[in-house]
Amino acid sequence: MSGLTISQKILAAHSGNKEVAPGQIIEAEVDLLMMNDLGTPIAIDQFEQIGIGRVFDPAKVVLIPDHSVPNKDVRAAEQTRRVREFARAHGIRFFELGEMGIEHALLAEQGFVYPGMLFLGGDSHTCTAGALGCFAAGIGSTDGAAVLATGRLWLRVPETMRVTFRGTPGRWVTGKDLILHTLARIGDEGARYRSIEFGGEALASLSMDDRFSITNMASEAGAKTAIMEPDEATLEYLEGRVTLPYAVVRSDPDASFVEQLELDVGKLEPQVAVPFSPSNSRDVSAVGTVAIDQAVIGSCTNGRITDLRIAASILRSRKVHRGVRLIIIPATQTIYLQALREGLIEVFIQAGGVVSTPTCGPCLGGHMGILASGEKAIATTNRNFRGRMGAVDSEVYLSNPAVAAASAVLGRIGSPEEIVS
Repeated sequence: MSGLTISQKILAAHSGNKEVAPGQIIEAEVDLLMMNDLGTPIAIDQFEQIGIGRVFDPAKVVLIPDHSVPNKDVRAAEQTRRVREFARAHGIRFFELGEMGIEHALLAEQGFVYPGMLFLGGDSHTCTAGALGCFAAGIGSTDGAAVLATGRLWLRVPETMRVTFRGTPGRWVTGKDLILHTLARIGDEGARYRSIEFGGEALASLSMDDRFSITNMASEAGAKTAIMEPDEATLEYLEGRVTLPYAVVRSDPDASFVEQLELDVGKLEPQVAVPFSPSNSRDVSAVGTVAIDQAVIGSCTNGRITDLRIAASILRSRKVHRGVRLIIIPATQTIYLQALREGLIEVFIQAGGVVSTPTCGPCLGGHMGILASGEKAIATTNRNFRGRMGAVDSEVYLSNPAVAAASAVLGRIGSPEEIVS
């Protein structure tokens, strides 16, 4: 057998095997289970039907309400209360409103995820944590109930494809652009049930926030997970956050990849995904004239502090175009506070934007920015499917924070180079 990939090594270690092969069914021990306010009530019902009566290890479970908080209606309030009461009854860590954040930003920020671990979450963008070198994958509520009861889960070992980024990204090109460009190349199902291993010298020039954006949107290509080999920047990010011991896992030099793709990003423009798929990505200069009604900067993809700094650098001393609604959503309370201390919140408000407490909100068409019939929005979120942010005939265009901020000022989709020298 040829050498093993990072994903294979992690799954082998968590299933008591020396090695595993793509397609193999394993029973793996889970290091951390995360669930949110949407899927957890269903998982609780299923867990209670199992009849065990106790969670396998409360210290390995985290419950984070983030999709419909602050509670947008009675149903959301009841769901959140159910999760809160379950957490109290079983001694599980529950992030209350004043300390919470969007789960995929919060867990990394708070040191819950680390290299080499097996992390499962009740949301498709759980793969975000793979930027830290762990196997992180989304699961459904029934699987979540099984993990609650046993701490283990059957998994099929995915094939691994390798995406290598070459060159040095330009001034306004971010991790969001690299993943949008990747999606344009491989399509909506180009990584179906695969692990995407990202690498290449271009990653070295990117912050951890940018790297999280890349792994976050691997799910938009159908991937089971996405992963990056930890480097010095990764270890620096982990220092002071993670208290548990961990080991960095790397692919063997002779590891076998089902597919390898090299992308030169040195001359890449900022990307925009036009409706109705993230893979409909193209250079911002090729989008044409698209007037917008709303701009959203935030989400688990681009609501981190570097994203807010980029947006503020464009919005400072400028005004949002009349008729455009600008919504800023910091991904966590910690990021919100940091943005406040740096004066970023003042910049956003003076520009004519509004700032929300952390929430998934408009990304899934929940609240805090629903689109009316025929309206168009540019957003730093991760999906632009039909009706994703509101009315079925509304349109969502995906971009990085710089393009979203510039577009809010221009009143149409445009490049930051149009207003910033």
